[in-house]
Amino acid sequence: MVPETRYARNGNTRIAYQAIGQGALDLVFVPGFISNLDLHWEDPGYSRLLRRLSSFSRLIQFDKRGTGLSDRVDPAHLPSLETRMEDVHAVMDAAGSGRAALLGSSEGAPMSILFAATYPERTRALVLYGGYAHFHRWVQGPEAVAHFTEEAERSWGTGAMLRHFAPGRVEDPHFSRWWARFERLSASPTAAVALTRMNALIDLRAILPSIRVPTLVIHRQEDVRVDPEAGRYLAQNIPGARLIEIPGRDHPIWTGDVDQVADVIEEFLTGIRPQPQTSRALATLLASGMVGPERHAAKLGDRHWLERAEQLRTAAAGAVERFGGRIVTLDLERLIARFDGPAQAAGCATILRETAQWLGLRLSQGLHVGEVEISGDVIAGLAVHVTERIARHADAGEILASSVTAELSAGSGLHFCDREEIAVEGLSRPMRLVTMMTEQHLEPARHRRKEADLGKLSAREREVLALVANGLSNPAIAADLRLSEHTVKRHVANILLKLDLPTRAAAAALAARQPEVR
Repeated sequence: MVPETRYARNGNTRIAYQAIGQGALDLVFVPGFISNLDLHWEDPGYSRLLRRLSSFSRLIQFDKRGTGLSDRVDPAHLPSLETRMEDVHAVMDAAGSGRAALLGSSEGAPMSILFAATYPERTRALVLYGGYAHFHRWVQGPEAVAHFTEEAERSWGTGAMLRHFAPGRVEDPHFSRWWARFERLSASPTAAVALTRMNALIDLRAILPSIRVPTLVIHRQEDVRVDPEAGRYLAQNIPGARLIEIPGRDHPIWTGDVDQVADVIEEFLTGIRPQPQTSRALATLLASGMVGPERHAAKLGDRHWLERAEQLRTAAAGAVERFGGRIVTLDLERLIARFDGPAQAAGCATILRETAQWLGLRLSQGLHVGEVEISGDVIAGLAVHVTERIARHADAGEILASSVTAELSAGSGLHFCDREEIAVEGLSRPMRLVTMMTEQHLEPARHRRKEADLGKLSAREREVLALVANGLSNPAIAADLRLSEHTVKRHVANILLKLDLPTRAAAAALAARQPEVR
């Protein structure tokens, strides 16, 4: 639920703010380049960060003047940093906060630095994330600013600017679409250019030694927007400041491992190391995404496309349940699910591919095994993002997996072929990918199968087919039915011959559509 938005007033300018949480201390979150109080709650990473911060504080977040729900600025009369810093003062007064810790993120860091130096009696502590003291030295030089503003004039609101802030999320279509809305609803192109020009004037190096409040500096080791040297400079020149560098290159505070960021902030402000509220477990993850949904919609028409997408979504829910998995995310274009093992996830992926092909749709799918944080029905963690990255890299109709998935599938009957290596945000080294290959029948198909007759199968063969459909390998089927592996292999071959099916996966897909086999 989105908190109520209220307005503070600094002269003739109204500043939108929200307050959430009942913690013992007030924490004012001073945002970066752009913000929109309502949209923050729509992104899982941003909302996760806000909930974590508000779990130990009364969190006060606001939209800086010129952004989001706050009043815009006149591009011909840009306010000084001192004027914008007074907006923090006005928000604290309106929220009834006499003394607060300040969390300054990115472009919000200079405002927080100036506030702490000007009002030490109202500043409990200072946390600076991805911040800097001099714009032209650590963010963009004059020529880069000119190029950035030209690009903003031309493509602001399309999501094209995302590469300047979070290149690791550019290939995530859902985040990219949210980012494009975030740009449009946070600032107009003119406002974005004005904000850039205001920030380009910042140089607070001279006042850093005058800060006399406890200070924590957090910076990502490969930050793509603000040079990590900026964080080191802040820590070296603010008396008593502590520096923590964390992995990653995406700049926004709400991307990457937000729990790690929230943990270090909570420990710094409360003196208490946060206790994990979730359990950590190894899981096999499947991410499946529709390829070219806009092309299918254009070709089929909206109504027919929606009908087929809904059929695929229903089939996906059934397939996940059949293989003992749990749905994490499921909509018309995307599925994320977790399973107990690679065989189950691969079986589900195979059926989804067969079903999508039957519906005239195409899927790209990814498999990965990694540790996730589990809280109720919600899972999170780097492994989820890695799996989605693998799926986006897969070709249409391809089931792509991480090499660790293949290594943990030994003896399962799954077959993989080396693909390539890709760089994944958050991992220290490239990840090797493999393509899942289906088990091919020994004899070539003589003609196209029109309709499979399950009546041709013996009772034992129907038992074997049901276990194949459940994702069991030949050794597992042998153990379940107390048969030899050789006997099971012959049963599988006979099933493929009698039903005139080309692959084991096709047999599993057929069985999934036949209730009497289950």
